[in-house]
Amino acid sequence: MSDERPQKPSLDKPSPDGPSLDGPSLEKAAPEAAAPAGPSPEKVALEKVALEKAAAPARPEAAVPAMRASDADREQVVERLRDAVAEGRLDMEEFGERLEAAYASRTYAELEPLTRDLPPVPGSALPGAAPATAPAPGAAAWPGRIGGSGTSSTAVAVMSGFQRKGRWVVPARFNAVAVWGGGELDLREADFAEREVVITCVAIMGGIQITVPPGVQVDVRGIGVMGAFDHSGTQTVAHPDAPRVIVNGLAFWGGVEVRTKAPKGSKPLGGDKPRKEL
Repeated sequence: MSDERPQKPSLDKPSPDGPSLDGPSLEKAAPEAAAPAGPSPEKVALEKVALEKAAAPARPEAAVPAMRASDADREQVVERLRDAVAEGRLDMEEFGERLEAAYASRTYAELEPLTRDLPPVPGSALPGAAPATAPAPGAAAWPGRIGGSGTSSTAVAVMSGFQRKGRWVVPARFNAVAVWGGGELDLREADFAEREVVITCVAIMGGIQITVPPGVQVDVRGIGVMGAFDHSGTQTVAHPDAPRVIVNGLAFWGGVEVRTKAPKGSKPLGGDKPRKEL
């Protein structure tokens, strides 16, 4: 018998027909096979954009612009401040500060705090103040009566007369001239092209009469030379939605009368007829 024994196969050498059975190689192969695939760059970019949008603060809505104040509104507040000084409600230092702020104001919102702690003057409406009495007849229709094109912009009477009444549209600027004659402008049933209209009157040895409905704010600024500009009638609190009528011009040996009167057929507030004074 031969003493040679068959050699046992070595486990350290890889088999030519298959992968190595070595322990460490198997441990390395297992994690590589089980590792999940990472997210694509496109997906990472989309997720980043979504997170940025969610973290971004919401844009504030555009603020509604405040209503602009006119020169007459500023003068009205200044006049109220002067009265407050005369009444002892404000000292000169406070008056000076508020006076400067009033002339620098551009909107009603800036004017309103200047007289907020002062009592209102009876018969006048400060800018931004709510009406203290019941609305005038037809006040609910004011927004629908503002807008459109003016019917006419000029009226002239030379040794004659003119008249504008009924349904018509008052333009933003209206000129009325009466020389040795007379004219009548009735705004009680009229519409207004803008919220503020200016009527310039020239009366030379003549007269012009302007009638406005209750609730309309009237500002008379005319100059009289041996004549006069007069505002008569029942003074009412201006309605916030009503238009504003500014009357200016010159009266030479003549007169311009502005009166407040309710439209024909409208009943006074409360249903009672006005009492006649003896």
